[in-house]
Amino acid sequence: MQKMAMALLLSAATARAQVTVIKAGTLIDGTSAQPKKNQVIVIRGNRIESVGDSVPAGARVIDLSNMTVLPGMIDTHTHIFLQGEDPAEGGYDVQLLKYPLAYRAARATVAARRALEQGFTTIRDVETEGAGYGDVGIKMAINEGRIPGPRMFVVTRAISSTGGYNLEGYAPEIDVPKGAQLIDGPVEARKAAREQLDHGADWLKVYMTHRSWVDKQGNLVSQPTLTVEELKAIVDEAHGWKKKVACHSYGGEGMQRALDGGCDSIEHGLDLTDANVAQMVKQGTWLVPTLAVYYDHNDPPDTPSGIRDRKRWQVHGPSFQKAMKAGVKIAFGTDVGGFPWTDPIAREFDRMVEFGMTPMDAIRSATSRAAELLGQTGDLGVIAPGAYADVIAVNGDPLANVGALKDVRFVMKDGSVFKQ
Repeated sequence: MQKMAMALLLSAATARAQVTVIKAGTLIDGTSAQPKKNQVIVIRGNRIESVGDSVPAGARVIDLSNMTVLPGMIDTHTHIFLQGEDPAEGGYDVQLLKYPLAYRAARATVAARRALEQGFTTIRDVETEGAGYGDVGIKMAINEGRIPGPRMFVVTRAISSTGGYNLEGYAPEIDVPKGAQLIDGPVEARKAAREQLDHGADWLKVYMTHRSWVDKQGNLVSQPTLTVEELKAIVDEAHGWKKKVACHSYGGEGMQRALDGGCDSIEHGLDLTDANVAQMVKQGTWLVPTLAVYYDHNDPPDTPSGIRDRKRWQVHGPSFQKAMKAGVKIAFGTDVGGFPWTDPIAREFDRMVEFGMTPMDAIRSATSRAAELLGQTGDLGVIAPGAYADVIAVNGDPLANVGALKDVRFVMKDGSVFKQ
């Protein structure tokens, strides 16, 4: 009887929820092959009730009949605790050595708002770069409505091995903070996974490569970090909690270890071999390529790091094309935070289309396919009955000019209008 009464109360609350109608001149729903014209999206509370052509009596109407309407976008590779650190201001190191955590949290709050302003209603934030479990706190504040921001899937501290992450280059007798949790051996790896999952991680992030350089033969070489055994311990623990593991990997031995160890997504994947791609297809491993950041933020070309950066972008585009043609599952991710949050996040679409992805597939990579990666199929990344009411709109036609997605004019998250 108690369960039945509760169900009736919930049903009555749903029936009383605010009904909002969005009139969409053009609708890209996140799954259909073609856009639809003159659609009516009926939203009750924070969920989409129907998509059709009739307007319920008494509904609040939002008229976007001159715009293109899409699902709220999803960026599956962000860093709200990074701000494209300026070398002139101390670069990466200064934030760990001099910036208080409260200051870094304040900057992260601004970054979260910036994501939502640009139409990204969901993000997977792939580590705090030395800010501990700060992402758990930002996520909590957003969920409680204390600050504006996207839905967040967080990985907390990330995991690498001794010698596998910054800070580096200081006197060896000085212990400096590190931007990730460092482990050695399968026992420490499993313990770190348990700690992070216990403290609120939705995903785990593992660094499978660290430094990279160009060898005498002109090849991009990346230093491997964790062993297969260490990674398998992390993956086994995460999967036991029904969570997944993202692996930062550029290529080479570290990439092979990432795939053999069972990573759920490869982040960046700059230098993929045919064998890597075939294994990803077979295992169902996702690729989050983060293309634009490697083309737009490089060191001076006559320096060793500049030579390395040039080689990175030379191999990255062809690797992306190889993966795309083979049918690797690809989700949209930008590495924003690696570049300033004041830059347009959606510039990633330009690079994806430049390398041969259709605009519609690029949009799907940031909507329904990104939702699939996050285990949110049907809830996020689509405009369809039952989905959360995360809706954006742009002027123009993003299928003709994907750059239109850099100028999002309307944002609704969870049924509430954030930007109009």
